[in-house]
Amino acid sequence: MKKIITYGTFDLLHYGHINLLQRAKALGDYLIVALSTDEFNSEMKGKVTYFSYEERKRLLEAIRYVDLVIPEENWEQKISDVQEFKVDTFVMGNDWEGKFDFLKPYCEVVYLDRTPEISTTKIKSDLKM
Repeated sequence: MKKIITYGTFDLLHYGHINLLQRAKALGDYLIVALSTDEFNSEMKGKVTYFSYEERKRLLEAIRYVDLVIPEENWEQKISDVQEFKVDTFVMGNDWEGKFDFLKPYCEVVYLDRTPEISTTKIKSDLKM
């Protein structure tokens, strides 16, 4: 069984997120999503989410491409997650191109093209109209 992992906040879930999850799942058999906790978002990423961790987790678990949701609590956990879950492929959007190449000794690293016309940042900006 080929295991895939991706990381993110997945706030204001939209079709760009779905596209990423669908393409990530197509690379293997089992998709793990490491979902940024509320604390990690606020303290380390400087982000405030609209939906709580538990709400975002419920949304992700309802998506057929997602097999498991785990908490992302810090930047450093990626190597241990890859090892613990025996991950074959690490997937992120290409806006992170090169940032996770340090994982290449542990697994394949793939950067997927983002859906260009949509993002949570764009949604938040448009709603301020």
